[in-house]
Amino acid sequence: MAAIHIDTSVYETQLAEKAERISNQFARFGAPQLEVYDSPVSHYRQRAEFRVWHDGEDLFHIMFDQQTKEKIRVDQFDAAAPLINEMMQVMVEKLKTQDILRRKLFQIDYLSTLSGEILVSLLYHKPLDDAWLSAMQQLREELQQKYKIDFIGRARKQKVVFGNDYVTEQLNVNGKSYLYQQVENSFTQPNAKVNEKMLAWAQSISETLSNDLLELYCGNGNFSIALAGHYNKVLATEISKSSVHSAQVNIAANQLTNLDIIRMSSEEFTQAMKGEKQFSRLNGIDLQSYNCQTILVDPPRAGMDELTCRLVSEYDNIIYISCNPDTLERDLELLSQTHTLSRIAIFDQFPYTHHVESGVFLQRK
Repeated sequence: MAAIHIDTSVYETQLAEKAERISNQFARFGAPQLEVYDSPVSHYRQRAEFRVWHDGEDLFHIMFDQQTKEKIRVDQFDAAAPLINEMMQVMVEKLKTQDILRRKLFQIDYLSTLSGEILVSLLYHKPLDDAWLSAMQQLREELQQKYKIDFIGRARKQKVVFGNDYVTEQLNVNGKSYLYQQVENSFTQPNAKVNEKMLAWAQSISETLSNDLLELYCGNGNFSIALAGHYNKVLATEISKSSVHSAQVNIAANQLTNLDIIRMSSEEFTQAMKGEKQFSRLNGIDLQSYNCQTILVDPPRAGMDELTCRLVSEYDNIIYISCNPDTLERDLELLSQTHTLSRIAIFDQFPYTHHVESGVFLQRK
């Protein structure tokens, strides 16, 4: 059986190297002792995507070597959650015997949860006709006898959903459970166990704060859902329509009454806050009714634009989650002029890679 194995014996060393790199990078900002949050050493990814290789009667998952571009057969993938590994074998076994389901299949995506749900997306270079629909429905009914599983079929200009096009994750943070709808092809944190630690870290900061919270780049409400109980009111913004829809579902699922999410970019919200422009999407939202002394930002890899950065600097307390230490460092050049770096942490979302997820807490000088 072909497997992509992880040498777990090097985990502590690679994490220590990341910690040293980040400590050195941010030392000039007067960074306090770095807080380090580790990952499970294997089976930590709740998402995985594979190309499909057809070899006569055989069929298997493959990945491509990033350096050589050569294909690697993958029957087991140590980084992926146990449920994904199990489903990989099940899917290959089922697809091999059904020509209508395997023909022109070129990719399989898996999205699973800690709570035991899985969504499998099958991507084709052919139209999905009635015969395919019937075969797919039969396969789902068979596998639902054992698994909480749904399917999506994708082809050019076609998307067919069998069940739901999302899973519902249940994260446990400081003894409380939070429900999150996670939609196929939408951004979610892939390492759920580390995500729980990120949320707990943000909660520990929020325990000492009060009044209201503003969050920019809120996604499906990952942070705002878990932090709502620590503030009087929370106002969050997100530009992605599907993420805003999921966030609204998650507000209802978690029975929150003090959280509002609006679909706006951070740039648009900056204009609205400064009174430079009015937006119909803010109808019913009285920005002046909020007393937001704390702001949380979780921007994309590019970090924040300068206008947003200056808006953020106007708040007493800043919680900044970053997936790119270099743009975080750049933004701290501006923010450190008005704020002191009180806490800094790394979260090992992507073990055995160069990538680092960071968090900093800044307080007005």
